Amino acid sequence: MVTDSDHPPTGRRAHHVRANPGRTLGIALFGWFAVWAATSEALAESESSRLNAFFEEVHQAAIARWPEWQTSLGLKTDNTHWNDRSEDRRLAEHEITIRTLARLRHAFDFDRLEPSAKLSYRLFERKSELDIEWFPFRHHGYPVDHLGGIHTWIPTFLINRHRVDTRADAEAHIARLRGVPKVIDQTIDRIRVRAEKGIIPPRFVFPRVLSDIDKVLTGTPFDATATDTSILADFRQEVADLGLPDPDAAALVGQAITALETEVHPAYLRLRAEMAALASRATTDDGAWKFPDGAAYYALQLRSRTTTDLTADQIHAYGLEEVARIHDEMRAVAKDLGFTGDLSGFFGFMRTDPANYYPNTDAGRDAYLQDTRAIIERMDAALDAYFSLRPKAGLEVRRVEPYRESATDVAFYNRPALYGDRPGIYYLGMRDMALLPKYAMEGLAYHEAIPGHHMQIAIAQELEGLPEFRKQGGYTAYIEGWGLYAERLAKEMGFYRDAKSDFGRLSWELLRAARLVVDTGLHHKRWTREEAIAYLDANLPATHDTNVSAIERYIVWPGQATAYKIGMREILAARDEARRELGPGFDIRDFHRVVLEDGAVPLDILRELVRDWIAAGGG
Repeated sequence: MVTDSDHPPTGRRAHHVRANPGRTLGIALFGWFAVWAATSEALAESESSRLNAFFEEVHQAAIARWPEWQTSLGLKTDNTHWNDRSEDRRLAEHEITIRTLARLRHAFDFDRLEPSAKLSYRLFERKSELDIEWFPFRHHGYPVDHLGGIHTWIPTFLINRHRVDTRADAEAHIARLRGVPKVIDQTIDRIRVRAEKGIIPPRFVFPRVLSDIDKVLTGTPFDATATDTSILADFRQEVADLGLPDPDAAALVGQAITALETEVHPAYLRLRAEMAALASRATTDDGAWKFPDGAAYYALQLRSRTTTDLTADQIHAYGLEEVARIHDEMRAVAKDLGFTGDLSGFFGFMRTDPANYYPNTDAGRDAYLQDTRAIIERMDAALDAYFSLRPKAGLEVRRVEPYRESATDVAFYNRPALYGDRPGIYYLGMRDMALLPKYAMEGLAYHEAIPGHHMQIAIAQELEGLPEFRKQGGYTAYIEGWGLYAERLAKEMGFYRDAKSDFGRLSWELLRAARLVVDTGLHHKRWTREEAIAYLDANLPATHDTNVSAIERYIVWPGQATAYKIGMREILAARDEARRELGPGFDIRDFHRVVLEDGAVPLDILRELVRDWIAAGGG
């Protein structure tokens, strides 16, 4: 027998329905809605789970095709091989992109996805579309130039990425040495394909490339020099650190020497001969306009790098405006320092005052490194007031290895290993301490380390619940825009405590503004290399040699230099909008969380995320 306490009698329930039909219908509708909502949520969760599984499958398949990527992530799954750099591989990758995009669109219902999964869908779709759009321009650009290429990548990769923790790792290192000829011959093929289309580096590139190849080939076992070449020196030390019996260690080093002599050395000589022969065809035409469909190529570079639809003319005009504004702020700093001359004279004073530089000695370099570490420690202690997200990965400050110093920027950042314990590395190129003035070191550290690249990139890699392609992917405008924003944020946090350091901050921002002018000048307005250098000489406090190096970088990397200032502008605009809309409810820690918690995204999507946060009340 069922009691009333368990179920109401049928007659009583029927009477209740007759007496309150509207209320009962509301209850029924509410119950139906609850069931519908629960069902919809379950469907969204299921569809999102399927989508994330798809992304993981695609991501893991991509990693499996690229051995160097695996090693860079800290994996040792295929560490005896190099990437396949052949045209056939590039064609195959294009077909994979087309098929994968079609599968994404066919297999998943966008409207059923959870918000985070919808963002992943959009980002993956956009990246795939852009990859397909880039395919006709796959031969534009230079496989080898004065800033790098396979000739510097091989030693850099073996020394900094390929870890030797076991004997098997050492044997894999030797296998990679034996594989160098294939990699270099594929690169020579790529150089020749481009040369047939008239895509040849400018004349100034070739002496630097030949010199860098010669540096790699300097030392034992390539010549009679008493010291080991950089690759052998590193390998010898890594083997020694393994603590193997002497005969075993000697055998491994002997195998490496044989591979260097019989495989690596001849391959490098072939590359050198190829570049020496190509030098005779090089011209002084520097801009991307000289390429086939050069205007379309540069327009795509700008759209890709800035993730905006800004035209070259709009970017150029904005750069001119910002240069003028920053000049005015620098005049105020000069006045604070008691300087009475014009801005050009102030630039000369800052450039030539010996008090602004460390000695160009090993002691001076060590002092710079130690002082940089102290700057980072002070910043680290202040972060909690501005950030609720902090990276777990460690950070090291290192000097760039001498064999590649001439081919690198004065400073750059390498991300931590995703799988493994390699920390983030803030590298400093210290071949000439005149390139690293004291007044600029704070801004440089904030950009490359914290709260700049290390903060953003390490956090992105450590985010939970996101597909791996979002953790490891990147958009130059977002990443470099954040780095430049970090320089500005440090000022708001109370750093740059003296006028000279603030001048250093402004000098970095001025450089990024001037880049907008010269990059578009070179590649859109057909400025010559000399005209672009003259513009920097007239408007920046940097030395002439520094300006030459900068322009030569922008020549071989069209569009990249425009991303910094455009990215910073958009992040600041989003922050200003949030402050305006939220008023007293605005919290800088929450704003930074919103900017960082989804990894690198295009600037238009970043603005969407910030506006969604504003609409939700800024919590």
